[in-house]
Amino acid sequence: MLLREKSQRSFQMNRQLGSSLAVVAGAVNVLGFLQFGYYCANMTGNASSLALKINALDVRAAFLCLALITSFVLGAIVCTVLVNMGRRKGWGAVYAFSLVLEAVILVTLGVKSIWFTQVGVPDGAAALVLSFVMGLQNATVTRISGSVVRTTHVTGMLTDLGIEISDWLESFYHQVDDEYLDIIKKRLWLHAQIVFCFVVGGILGAVGYMHCQKYILFIVAIILVALAAPGILENARTSAHKK
Repeated sequence: MLLREKSQRSFQMNRQLGSSLAVVAGAVNVLGFLQFGYYCANMTGNASSLALKINALDVRAAFLCLALITSFVLGAIVCTVLVNMGRRKGWGAVYAFSLVLEAVILVTLGVKSIWFTQVGVPDGAAALVLSFVMGLQNATVTRISGSVVRTTHVTGMLTDLGIEISDWLESFYHQVDDEYLDIIKKRLWLHAQIVFCFVVGGILGAVGYMHCQKYILFIVAIILVALAAPGILENARTSAHKK
């Protein structure tokens, strides 16, 4: 699921990866909002908030919105640098390692959050870390899928879903090539499932925040490692056989 990219990937691979990471993104986005009052995956909302805060001359809040956006972009930059470097060095599991990096950051943040909670010190930087992680994740899935899938926001997915629903409905009134119709149905299912999984992730994130706030980031990290592990192990076996 994490060893093939772009045209080498099937709809099933994109659907499985996109849906799994959409659950993660939905959970992290809700966690960021409940903990800090900002959506760490929704940069559209943060950009709008930035404009409103600037208009209200609220410098501190405007700076935080800008910092969240900058952190998200930095995450995407780091992912791209790692992927490009991995390709040059022949790392077959470079995308899997990106998810492991995301998991490590979340575990570190989880440990840090527990410590800060114990000593009563607020950790405002955590929101920026979550935005960075979301940028890293979105760039990972965007690169590996050839821009077919994005997981940290649903605006693009809903737009694609609307287009595909329209094309699908039109097929009832106008002749459409069977192969093209099959593609439309697969993409419709892909984007609908990702949107649904994002919402489910948000629900799980809210429930986790209420009942096991200290450990929810560890749970999310475990999910990421579980997604990355098959690709890393398969790449290791392939490398061993080549030697």
